[in-house]
Amino acid sequence: MVLGVLLFSTMDMLVKLAAERFPINEVLFARNFFAFGPVLWVVARNGGVAAIRTRNYRGHLVRSLIGMGAMVLFFASYRALPLGEAVALGSAGTIFMTALSVPLLHERVGRRRWTAVGAGFLGVLVMTRPGFGVFDPSALLAIGGAVCYALAMIAIRRLGRSESNIAIVFHFTLILTVVSGLTLPFSFVLPRLVDLPLLVSIGLIGGFAQFAMTAAFRMAPIGLIAPFDYLALVFATGFGYVIWGDVPDVFLVTGAAIVVASGLYILHREILLGRARPADPQPHP
Repeated sequence: MVLGVLLFSTMDMLVKLAAERFPINEVLFARNFFAFGPVLWVVARNGGVAAIRTRNYRGHLVRSLIGMGAMVLFFASYRALPLGEAVALGSAGTIFMTALSVPLLHERVGRRRWTAVGAGFLGVLVMTRPGFGVFDPSALLAIGGAVCYALAMIAIRRLGRSESNIAIVFHFTLILTVVSGLTLPFSFVLPRLVDLPLLVSIGLIGGFAQFAMTAAFRMAPIGLIAPFDYLALVFATGFGYVIWGDVPDVFLVTGAAIVVASGLYILHREILLGRARPADPQPHP
């Protein structure tokens, strides 16, 4: 799990570097096209074509388009914001997922989890500080990404009733490669030879990160490994400081701590109630 989080954080850092030169749709295409190698390797090791066969094409399409929205918004936020700030705001996805599970999955959320959801929203407000003259509208990109992430996780919960994790990951990667590929003629920047390792690495690292996280959720209880997902805040902040010189302020640290505490408490309650499920760790999407 730690390896998966580190790889995804490394991918996010590379995405931020690539987004400084290439349009988001081109970075999105590289992320999914070059991830096909690791994904196909996992498929081959887990039953081949039989593992990805499905009749629920509509469900995969809906989940993939929502996930693509999350990825586009997150990638745009990485370009516009310090990496640590974008990842911290994106970590509110768990909070949104709990709130949206009531109208969309008809789940019952008790008083304790609603309190945690409220605290999580408070943490987001602390990080963004609306009304204090320092609010950056780019923060809405990361918050929108968190909402789309939550919707994608809810779609995965529905798909998970009949589809395997491998099938969900495969069809997600395939659909995003095709859709983002269709947009390339509208805004394409020809990569230089020195750019190719960057674009290829984004896809390969993202693919192997997906494999590492999926393996972790398969091998251990969700309550043991899911909290390690918040290490992404540490890794992203570290990358931001070393590469761009970004130093988080006290509001970002305080707000992120509130969001993390809220997310961990919600996870704790989900486990007690037997509702916690291994989720597709696209975080970033």
